[in-house]
Amino acid sequence: MAHNTEMAVIPPTTEPVAPSAAADRMRRFRKRRRSKLRCFTVQVFEKEVETLIRRGLLAEDARNDPYAVRDALHTHLARTLGSTP
Repeated sequence: MAHNTEMAVIPPTTEPVAPSAAADRMRRFRKRRRSKLRCFTVQVFEKEVETLIRRGLLAEDARNDPYAVRDALHTHLARTLGSTP
């Protein structure tokens, strides 16, 4: 009784595999660390958002955009503390 011992060869996929969520978080963490950035969660009062708008650091229609608020706070801190982002 003869058995065929040939195996089918499956070519490797050439499509890149997307990194896992954990790998992506670690990549962003390392990038921030190299840039000397620290990440904090900060609660901001509505009155403080209004002050950012009044001072021209935040557009009225961007008051609920967390990235716009973040950028406005970065600008305020840079002006107040004398540092550049």
